Amino acid sequence: MPRISALGLDLGHRRIGVAGCDGMGLIATGLTTIRRTTFAQDIEQLQQIVAERHVQTLVVGLPYTMNGELGTQAQRTQKLARRIARALELPLNYVDERLTSQEAESMMRAQQLTPSEHREIIDRKAAALILQRWLDQKPGRASL
Repeated sequence: MPRISALGLDLGHRRIGVAGCDGMGLIATGLTTIRRTTFAQDIEQLQQIVAERHVQTLVVGLPYTMNGELGTQAQRTQKLARRIARALELPLNYVDERLTSQEAESMMRAQQLTPSEHREIIDRKAAALILQRWLDQKPGRASL
């Protein structure tokens, strides 16, 4: 079975939630949250993660509107995601990220953590949910 190394990103204005997966591509886990500064510095941090984990592909959450359309925020996300993918020289995949932040917040409340005090954890958990959705949609996944 080929090794899978994907990086999930939850792109925000202030932070980038980052998640990775196990080598079999079964389980996504939040890795870190990058506080955005300049594009060059953001890429430098991502390049370190890509090199350490031998990343082969990027998976970015796309914030569709609730009626399934690409709104302004989704278009901004696509533009940034394409820039990041080009800078990292990696293929880019999108996943519908609707409600991932709310799901991450619910997970936080279940752990008795206050979401407003732990935004960075929410971003990381949202990235893991995004990556997990992509992993679950991969062909051949049902046979595992």
